[in-house]
Amino acid sequence: MKKIKIGRAVTGLLSAAFLCCATAFVSLADVSSDHEQTAIQSCLINSDKENVTVQVSGNVNMEGTDGILYLVEQQPYQNNLDGRTDYAAKAAPGSTVSFTFSLNRNTAQDRLYSKFVVAVWDGTKYIEISKPHYITNPEMVASNTTPFSDPLTKKGLNIQLNMLSDAFDLGVKHVATNISFHQILGEGIDYEYDGKTYHFDKNVIKGYDETISALSGKGMTVTAIILNGWNDATPDLLYPGTKKNSKAFYYMFNTATPEGLDQTRAIASFLADRYSGANPDSGKISNWIVGNEINNQQWNYIGARDLTSYVKAYQSAFRVFYTAIKSVSANDRVYFSLDYNWNNEIDNKVKYGGKAVVDSFNSIANEQGQMDWGLSYHPYPVPMTEPEFWDNDKTGLITNDFNSPVINFKNLNTLTDYMAQEALKSPNGHVRHIILTEQGFTATSQSRGNVPQIQAAAYAYSYYMVDSNPYIDAYILSRQVDAPSEVRSGLSFGLWECSMDRGDDIVATKRRKIWQVFRDIDKKKYTLESSEFAKPIIGIEKWSDVVPNFRWKALEK
Repeated sequence: MKKIKIGRAVTGLLSAAFLCCATAFVSLADVSSDHEQTAIQSCLINSDKENVTVQVSGNVNMEGTDGILYLVEQQPYQNNLDGRTDYAAKAAPGSTVSFTFSLNRNTAQDRLYSKFVVAVWDGTKYIEISKPHYITNPEMVASNTTPFSDPLTKKGLNIQLNMLSDAFDLGVKHVATNISFHQILGEGIDYEYDGKTYHFDKNVIKGYDETISALSGKGMTVTAIILNGWNDATPDLLYPGTKKNSKAFYYMFNTATPEGLDQTRAIASFLADRYSGANPDSGKISNWIVGNEINNQQWNYIGARDLTSYVKAYQSAFRVFYTAIKSVSANDRVYFSLDYNWNNEIDNKVKYGGKAVVDSFNSIANEQGQMDWGLSYHPYPVPMTEPEFWDNDKTGLITNDFNSPVINFKNLNTLTDYMAQEALKSPNGHVRHIILTEQGFTATSQSRGNVPQIQAAAYAYSYYMVDSNPYIDAYILSRQVDAPSEVRSGLSFGLWECSMDRGDDIVATKRRKIWQVFRDIDKKKYTLESSEFAKPIIGIEKWSDVVPNFRWKALEK
């Protein structure tokens, strides 16, 4: 077992002489007036992997100070410099200033997760003159630098583990699995981290090992969705002050307390290490989604919050996962997840528009240190109880502009057009990675009964939309087999029907039309033949008439 020790100590205590210095000091307001003129431009681990360099720009009025700029380290849960006299580095003022200091990786003073702020000393206290900024290239210290392995096609499926052979027959390339963040601490596996030994539930981890290794071992790209449920035994994993809510399925991660940060960081590091691909018996996770549909607190509960406060709390936790994962496997991808309510069902207390979440997340990251974050999106039909999405504009919820209440397959290009804007591109200047990780089409209609042909047609149309869009990397359909609990709600999403006399146990009984379409949709030789039946259902002559930049246009007659 790999052992990692990480601490929060800081260095550079100010001398007693410095603390006692007395000059003509100006007021806090006078010094703070230059706050907006000072900005941390970058905070990067150097190529030696041992030191960090922070670049700062902006002239500061040093009158009333000791004439020195200080770089002070903060933990994610710290929001001020009250009582602080230590610093990570110091420098003479100037229009551009550079601070360099040790990363202290794998020691009790490890600074990988820290944020840093520029400050001046007024004789009694520090005054912040910059916004805090995190290290933004944790991948620099990663032991696994293997390039991301892009599958041959975008075709994915939420599968049943006892039906792996069927998944192989179907040619599944992408799969998703849930990780219950709140259930993996326990006994049986010891992991030393931050000077403490954490204990993980051996049986729970064994189950994840078996699942993930079975999938990645067959060449499938595995996406893990990390979910934080309520567990009375692990209160530090819950954001402080959060109350249990009968309507909430999952809860906000906690990096707002020392204990919460320690445990969250240790668990994130453990998962990143274990599923880095180094051990084939554990397997490889390539994509990581932190939480689920975060624009609706039903899936990420913290309690009533305005948008900015909510997204700041979430991003603090997201960054911990991002740093833990990227510092182990440099080319893994880390995402947050949204449902299809782009500008819809908003109360700005527990429900937010997806567009506003994207904008807020990106704005906060621009200020505190931009990351190579990606977007996981769920473009279900409206309503989910009817499969044909192509008529969803009749609901009044679908338009082809950025103010559309809902974005789903009907106007999917609106999502990628939005994400292709310069202001939203990744630090390397590319459109961010987008994956579709939960969506499906019911084979039963509330008004018409069984409609398996329409379900299959909807999948063919939607797959072509994704396959022909260069900005979407994966499309994971829900699901291989109907879930009885969903069927009882009018949602028969499966490629297979299920037995309805086994409680909630998922037992496949019969294939639907969509099974064959799914199998052949990404094969050049069979794709158009497999989808020909769908044209009259949708009311089209050619796929290229309704699918922008249709990939197989040259094969159409």
